[in-house]
Amino acid sequence: MKNQKSLDSLFDKLLSTEQILTNKEVLRHSYTPEQLPHRQHQIEELASILVSAFKGETPSNIFVYGKTGTGKTAVVKYVGKAVVKKIGGYYFSKPYQSSKPNPEFFSSSAYDYSVWFIYMNCEVVDTQYRLLAKLGEYFGQSIPLTGWPTDKVYDTFFSALDQKKRLVVIILDEIDKLLRKGSDEVLYNLTRINSDLTNARVSIIGITNDLNFIEFLDPRVRSSLGEEEIVFPPYDAVQLQDILTQRANMACKQLDVIEPGVIPLCSAFAAQEHGDARRALDLFRVAGELAERERGNKISEKHVREAKERIEQDRIVEVVKTLPTQSKLVLYSCILLEKYEPSGMSTGEVYNVYKDLCRLSSSEILTQRRISDIISEMDMLGILNARVVSKGRYGRTKEIHMGVPIAQIKRVMESDRKIERVASYVPPIQHKLY
Repeated sequence: MKNQKSLDSLFDKLLSTEQILTNKEVLRHSYTPEQLPHRQHQIEELASILVSAFKGETPSNIFVYGKTGTGKTAVVKYVGKAVVKKIGGYYFSKPYQSSKPNPEFFSSSAYDYSVWFIYMNCEVVDTQYRLLAKLGEYFGQSIPLTGWPTDKVYDTFFSALDQKKRLVVIILDEIDKLLRKGSDEVLYNLTRINSDLTNARVSIIGITNDLNFIEFLDPRVRSSLGEEEIVFPPYDAVQLQDILTQRANMACKQLDVIEPGVIPLCSAFAAQEHGDARRALDLFRVAGELAERERGNKISEKHVREAKERIEQDRIVEVVKTLPTQSKLVLYSCILLEKYEPSGMSTGEVYNVYKDLCRLSSSEILTQRRISDIISEMDMLGILNARVVSKGRYGRTKEIHMGVPIAQIKRVMESDRKIERVASYVPPIQHKLY
């Protein structure tokens, strides 16, 4: 009971703190504002393609390209909702996890058909089976997540889809994830489905951060899926300031809680990260949360810098967690060597330790060339810093340093079962090598 009372008093104390950010939801990635600054050209381009829906025609399939945080998904949802509002129909703006979707419904007596706007994230539904099963659920079909032949899943979805006269616009966000799982067959089926439908019509909008994605598609899919293309350029620092000012007005009761340099600094940091609006919003939100925890009454540049450091640490942790086992073994080898090679370790030294770790963890030993490639990949991620140096007549090698704090990622890595297993054998390995 004593613990409960102390917790209650702690919560009361925390709740009594004056809020700087009174509406944090407008700073989230999922929020779509009523106005999208600096994306009018893309809005008009998308609207000019989808306008054929008002004439009873099937809009062309569309590919939307651009780096993360450039407004692709927000613009597609924004224009899609406007189309559904005018014609009437169902607007599914979020992927749902339960067995029953919860769409926004708009009625209209001006048209004898409806529009169904369905948003799907291919990071979640990343196989042909999952995608078709989820689509079937939107039309009232209960399809198990596994167990049925794919043909049966497709037929069930097809029959439910074609029961009424409607235009179904399927938005496949992060569509490149389907290709990576070898699921471009479902794209082929969906782009050819209109030739078999009697009542319904389907249009596909694919969204991707990978500008080269379409080059790896089956030529049959490429020709029909990429009928129209819209490119979203990165935001510059001035544009990011406009976006952030708009959201800050919505998130804070008064703008005087934000010191003058905060929004320009958030925008400058985000502009360095390829013009990513999400980055700017995250920096501002976390900075606000840090100010509130300090019981401050203003967000300062100091809070923005602290927020940047915290977000980068969180990003590194997530990247390290998702590394394949072989990459983790290479990285753990670098962690062990860093203590003994403060001036930089070579690829050969890393490879020697890596081979010992592979034997201890019963893992396959890759070639030194492949390990060199893995080191280059982690250099691109910013986890390692690797530069090629000349050793004169002995040739060239990579000089490798850790690019992130060792203590932080060591804890994350040792939560992996295989790394945890080899960690207890580290002293003998170090003794043998040094």
